[in-house]
Amino acid sequence: MALTMNDVDRFEASRSRLEAIAYRLLGSASEAEDAVQETFLRWQAADVDRIEVPEAWLTKVLTNLCLNQLTSARARRETYVGQWLPEPLLAGDPMLGPADTAEQRESVSYAVLALLERLSPGERAVYVLREAFAYSHREIAEILDLTEAASQQTFHRAKKHVADGKARTEIDEAAARRIIHEFLAAATTGRTEPLVRLLTQDAVSIGDGGGKIPARAKAFEGAVAVAKFMRGLFKPSKAKSALVGGSPELYATTANGDPAVVAVVDGRVVGVMCLEITTEGIAAFRNQVNPDKLDRATRRWAATGHGEPLLRVF
Repeated sequence: MALTMNDVDRFEASRSRLEAIAYRLLGSASEAEDAVQETFLRWQAADVDRIEVPEAWLTKVLTNLCLNQLTSARARRETYVGQWLPEPLLAGDPMLGPADTAEQRESVSYAVLALLERLSPGERAVYVLREAFAYSHREIAEILDLTEAASQQTFHRAKKHVADGKARTEIDEAAARRIIHEFLAAATTGRTEPLVRLLTQDAVSIGDGGGKIPARAKAFEGAVAVAKFMRGLFKPSKAKSALVGGSPELYATTANGDPAVVAVVDGRVVGVMCLEITTEGIAAFRNQVNPDKLDRATRRWAATGHGEPLLRVF
């Protein structure tokens, strides 16, 4: 049965919410877009006039598609070259979804998305639906074909796994810019001491190059090791310029709600460095340089104003 324009409009009214759910479940904007498109095809093939609550039906279809995707993704990530990190979303991207509560903002942070990789697909689905989108356990039970009690138990188990003992500090854009300024000033002195003072003692740095861009397979751990890496990273080098196709311009913004450094060459985003901030200092750097995971960031960058770069490197 062909969809009417009204049927298409009903789906489109849910698209942004569906994309935000899928992104949190998959950690990939491109895979989220594919899952939502497949959900539309299922909607197109259904007898939509008999669907009493379209939002619930669409959410159930999408979530189960994502669960299937997660199962195969876990196998693919076992053979992934180096560290796997989620695809970053720059400030204002609608796929970031609702940000009205601290729980919603936390659920899409780069740190939590990385932690969600430790959960089973079912735990991840329950956590995302409950924590980020405030679905009731009754609704989650219907979506995932669980009992309410099972949904509650799964949520508490997932939340315990996600809690990593570090209190994330919420940062507005102005504060994020100040932190990035301070970090870049320290990183470009050529000395480790100014950087060490900004870091927690157990700070880590993780990079995802996907086998396309060199990135260390093992994380740098400890303030001194991370500071030495950052000092070298920001040291000018013709080899680095050749690798990314030019001399990057660095900008301060937020990605997934956290302070971030965006590296841009000729309008193309070639790297996004997300900083995890705690009351003790910078606890983690998560560096996405895999070009396959930066297409959406590049499109978002082109569509928004961003002012003058803070620094030109290499």
